[in-house]
Amino acid sequence: MILELAVIAVALGILLVDLWTPAARKVQLGYLAIAALFAILIGSFFIEAGPNRHAFGGSYTLDPLALFFKQFFIVAAIFVLLISISFADRIAVGISEFYSILLFALSGMMFAASANDFIMVFVSLELITVSFYILTSFQRSRLKSVEAGVKYLIVGGVASAFMVYGIALIFGMAQTTNFDAVFAAANKFYSKPLFIIGVVLVIAGLAFKIAAFPLQIWAPDVYQGSPAPVTAFLAVGSKSAGFVLLLRMLFSAVPEAVFDWSQVIIVIAALTILYGNLCAIPQRNLKRLLGYSSISNAGYLLLGVAAASAAGSSAVLYYLGGYLFTVIAAFTVISILTRQADDEDISIVAGLHRRSPLLAASLALAMISLAGIPPLAGFFGKFLLLKSIVERSASDSRFLVLIIITLFGVVTSFYYYLGVVRAIYWSKVVPDYSEIPLPLTARLSLYLCIAAILFLGIFPNSLVNMANAAVASLRF
Repeated sequence: MILELAVIAVALGILLVDLWTPAARKVQLGYLAIAALFAILIGSFFIEAGPNRHAFGGSYTLDPLALFFKQFFIVAAIFVLLISISFADRIAVGISEFYSILLFALSGMMFAASANDFIMVFVSLELITVSFYILTSFQRSRLKSVEAGVKYLIVGGVASAFMVYGIALIFGMAQTTNFDAVFAAANKFYSKPLFIIGVVLVIAGLAFKIAAFPLQIWAPDVYQGSPAPVTAFLAVGSKSAGFVLLLRMLFSAVPEAVFDWSQVIIVIAALTILYGNLCAIPQRNLKRLLGYSSISNAGYLLLGVAAASAAGSSAVLYYLGGYLFTVIAAFTVISILTRQADDEDISIVAGLHRRSPLLAASLALAMISLAGIPPLAGFFGKFLLLKSIVERSASDSRFLVLIIITLFGVVTSFYYYLGVVRAIYWSKVVPDYSEIPLPLTARLSLYLCIAAILFLGIFPNSLVNMANAAVASLRF
């Protein structure tokens, strides 16, 4: 609990310090938040994690999987705050509140990483979701931002209703919401329709968080309308929180369900991949394109879940690690370009290599990594996910169809990812040749992301070993 309490204390501290900070210096409170999170991140490496470290009657656990994702979320939040500092001039009022709400969302993600009870799942998800209700519509003067907040609120409310009803059905059958207790008693209820419906409804609620079919419809509109730092945190933090909860629920509480319903997971993964990739092809808005890309990436990540193995879950963690730096790099560039042109059309990257070689290289590497081209992190992530289902296909021919659809999705994605790269370096129409000034925070963020994308692709073993250790506590 110490890490979550520390993050909440920083969020409250930012609000208090804001009272005595002159308006012209409120933006600099972001540096204070980053320094505090960096100290918390360092401290997290001195915390001992184990399978028997529980709190709140077993509803909270601190095992290697929880610690892995807590550190992951803190790193993501640090990068998002770096983007927010350079984006602050586009937020008319309340920049300190913006920082604080980002930190409250972070605390919800950290609680989600340790959830070992359906009630904790719901509470942590609501803390994340309510924070994002505010953040997505924070630019109140922009109609698209308000529209994004309303759409996220409506779909999020429906997803929460699914989850609450599902948890109620599970509790009604098992008389407990604790994952370990449900696992111990689940064999009595696997054949009961109400228990099955309850689990399906909870999975539907989590499908909203990860933007998986058929609850993915909110993603493109919300990605397009939200402030760029919020979109980045949604794409990385919120999606990862959904996946850690999905892994925990399926492989801690109801592992038998994954094998019984593997066909359903296969179908959802396939439809998510197809929907995301095919709908991304005609997109001209960069943030909307990344919204559909996020949907397709949810489908790829579901491959690891469908594999129902330690290798598949480890591949999910590795892929998310590479995805973090890739998405942060892309949205850092987008936040700077949209600030310059107040436009999100793909035409704003035309001739970018002449205006800012660093921005051009960062966005190009992000797109190439998302496309899964070696030797970048995205390639090895997709390789590990495919490897996990190829192993399953030896005993289950249904996975062969999923492999074919996945390969089709990967090849299709080349068109729109490399279309951005083509616009950066080979566009014939360049509307502006002026140099783009880069804040120090943006430079730092981009250099770190480029280094991480290359390092994780060329030397993946360090993150793979961390992922293997993290998933060892799950039941397969």
